[in-house]
Amino acid sequence: MKGDTKRFFSASAILIGTCIGAGVLAIPYVAVQSGFFVALGYILFIGLMLMVVNLYLGEISLRTKEKHQLAGYVEKYLGRKAGWVMEFAFVFGIYSAIIAYLLGIGGSISFLVYGDLSHTLLFGVLFGVFMSALIWRGLKSLKFFEKVGVSLVFLLLILIFIIFIKDFSFVNLTGFNSSNIFLPFGVVLFALLSFSAIPEVNLVLKKNEHLMKRSILFAIVFCTIFYALFTLIIVGAKGFETPEIATLALGTIFVFFGILTMFTSYLALGNALRDNLKYDERMSRFKAWFFSAIIPVVVFALINYFDIFSFSKILSIGGTIAGGLTAILILFCVKVAKKKGNRKPEYSFPLNWFILGIVTLIFVLGIVQEVWGILV
Repeated sequence: MKGDTKRFFSASAILIGTCIGAGVLAIPYVAVQSGFFVALGYILFIGLMLMVVNLYLGEISLRTKEKHQLAGYVEKYLGRKAGWVMEFAFVFGIYSAIIAYLLGIGGSISFLVYGDLSHTLLFGVLFGVFMSALIWRGLKSLKFFEKVGVSLVFLLLILIFIIFIKDFSFVNLTGFNSSNIFLPFGVVLFALLSFSAIPEVNLVLKKNEHLMKRSILFAIVFCTIFYALFTLIIVGAKGFETPEIATLALGTIFVFFGILTMFTSYLALGNALRDNLKYDERMSRFKAWFFSAIIPVVVFALINYFDIFSFSKILSIGGTIAGGLTAILILFCVKVAKKKGNRKPEYSFPLNWFILGIVTLIFVLGIVQEVWGILV
């Protein structure tokens, strides 16, 4: 039992660490722009949707003897072309996330050192180089830092509540802007995504796969509650003074908190991309590391230098397009895996075609809206 508890928390920490990243810093900003209760509705509804999709993905991994990343599972059950679409969504989503993390971390360090964001590019690149060394080490770094990071995230949420509850005003929660009613969708979706971590969890839970369902449920409930409380406290205390990177308005210790949340998620996603390129694309260890650790830093430098997208816009694009495509493919994939899987799973989550249709339609509409917004 003691061993099960340890593995359960290790698996849950990887999922939570992947989930709680840059998205948490942008949700209060979009909540202020649209209205707190609009954003809260998105947090709860998207959290429920992603719980269902994550459970399906966990079942797919448990029905498969071979170890894959997302593209590998989709290719196995839906064919090579679908695998290519998943590969695009997977890489696009992780690149979007890492670029957002580098922008957020670079800006946070610049704010700590210089009091402004003028050195975001420099510190972002330096941090990216540091992270590349941890990604080279792989799963050993991941398991250690995720457990430490998640513990500190929980502690700092308590500190935020204690320190800022005195400034809380219910009036700050009553705003509403109908023109921004769809604004939180992409950011909240991005914030709650943890698909890429489930294959990593499957590796961690080797010979303890019975803990998969419990870990998924605990992680998504924890993250949903965390985002709701964090947004409640920040918007209630700061109102329209909430900046795009929320922790910059809270003081030095919370800027460190922001860096920490992005660090743990960056590490989990970087490892997931490296493993995807290594196992599913059959790249050498060096090539897989180079494309997962170095190329994203180069792309970040170009985007930041030319000021192409803002922090929250990168999150929205990555969450809606990559997250939406990934979720849709998982929903198609689980139907086939239930019939053609080559391993008896530790749990089976029932298919409900009405729910699947609604969830798929929501993701499709989200993708269309985001693409239209970019083009227009």
